[in-house]
Amino acid sequence: MILYKTLDKTSDQILHQTFIEAFCDYEIKVDLPFWKFQQMLQRKGYHPEISIGAFQNEALVGLALNGLRNWNGKTTAYDIATGVVPECRRKGITSSMFLHIKEFLKEKQVEQYLLEVIDSNQPAIELYQKQNFRNQRELSCFLLNKNQFVPRKNHEVEEVDRIDLEQMKGFWDYKPSWQNSVESINAVPEAFIYLVVKCDNAIVGYGVIDKKTGDIPQMAVKKEYRGNGIASSIMAEMVQVTEAEEICVINVEAQQKSVENFLLKSGFAYDGGQFEMLLNL
Repeated sequence: MILYKTLDKTSDQILHQTFIEAFCDYEIKVDLPFWKFQQMLQRKGYHPEISIGAFQNEALVGLALNGLRNWNGKTTAYDIATGVVPECRRKGITSSMFLHIKEFLKEKQVEQYLLEVIDSNQPAIELYQKQNFRNQRELSCFLLNKNQFVPRKNHEVEEVDRIDLEQMKGFWDYKPSWQNSVESINAVPEAFIYLVVKCDNAIVGYGVIDKKTGDIPQMAVKKEYRGNGIASSIMAEMVQVTEAEEICVINVEAQQKSVENFLLKSGFAYDGGQFEMLLNL
């Protein structure tokens, strides 16, 4: 018998163990040691009271981890990760977890439920569509091997302690995804290195990169300063300062061909796509 209950009394260690088991055969290799798992939960706004676990004989065999924030002016839950351990699949556990989550979210007056799914994962897409999730936008991911990067740097790049990212929104061509949002960066500010290029003491370009993982959640140049190598200079510095051997840029809005072209010219390779999907509650 499977019991479903919230995860507010389940330790991070048990969540991590079940997460690793559930994603052991995922189509993208999941390399997530415990420290990185905890950082992921914090960065994405994990709320255990709206997250559901499936328990069999008191053992956690399935989980749906959710974050909670304001998103586009609405109280929004975000599916951080949903998975079931291999031996318990094909029993309707994921669908049951979603039914329980929707009840909890409605009780707490959450207005919408957001998630991302790999665009080649057709079974998951069909499951979400049956739950009335609808596509919002297509997102692209890119990966760079540090050893193959050829830096191009013709502007002075300065490392700063923090950036007021709210003031940088005018630089954006599109709204960052949940995990790349201002709120997600500010949730774990110590995890990142912040780099800027200035003109007359004003920031005209910036980049944010994870010190250890090489993840770049945000990078932008003020529109009137583009085309003269500022972005390339910031990228060169980011690649140099991170400890990671691979640099990743996740969830670029697919319609933004200028961003894609810049990344490809910088040596990045396309590494797959995702759909951002939304359920109105």
